[in-house]
Amino acid sequence: HTVINSLSQYPVTLLLGPRQCGKTTLARDIFDAQGGAYFDLEDPECPLKPEIAKQVLKDLRGLVVIDEIQRRPDLFPILRVLADRESLPARFLILGSASPALLRQSSESLAGRITIITMGGFSLGEVGAETQNQHWRRGGFPLSFLAASVQESLDWRKDFVNTFLERDIPQFGFNIPSTRLFRFWSLLAHYHGQVWNAAEAARTLEVSQSTARRYI
Repeated sequence: HTVINSLSQYPVTLLLGPRQCGKTTLARDIFDAQGGAYFDLEDPECPLKPEIAKQVLKDLRGLVVIDEIQRRPDLFPILRVLADRESLPARFLILGSASPALLRQSSESLAGRITIITMGGFSLGEVGAETQNQHWRRGGFPLSFLAASVQESLDWRKDFVNTFLERDIPQFGFNIPSTRLFRFWSLLAHYHGQVWNAAEAARTLEVSQSTARRYI
């Protein structure tokens, strides 16, 4: 309901959240109910090529969904122009993985034209208090929470962490080896709820204290 209400009030709605949290599933459900146009920027055959994107989008009506928007920052100025049309024939639902660059691009290009809705997987309120132990152990990512067994859930989370460290974090602008990032994450998990000690972290990671502070 939050997304549908936003689509009726704003020219552009950004659904923001980590990979595999359920953004695409939600967008597909809304698209199936309303119709319109759907573009997946990870699809090599997506027609929104840089040289013709505006021509493809300008004549569309109703709901327009663009998934993986962080892959095409050049679309934000085009969306600004389309969002400023007086008749507003189309409203845009754009999906992206959370990153500082994406937030900056959307706020700079679409200020006053966009609302941002964040997603983070299932909350305990959504799955019910009776599943508290399962939710605590598996987390809220749908494919982890709904896995057929504890082992399948654990395997999925391991694969997700590896993908996040190797693929997603470098897109945020950090040039840190994935093996060192994994050690750093493990260190943070070990000291969760305690006082951060950069000197101890530096010794464990075999880096300088300034580097350990830069990691955090």
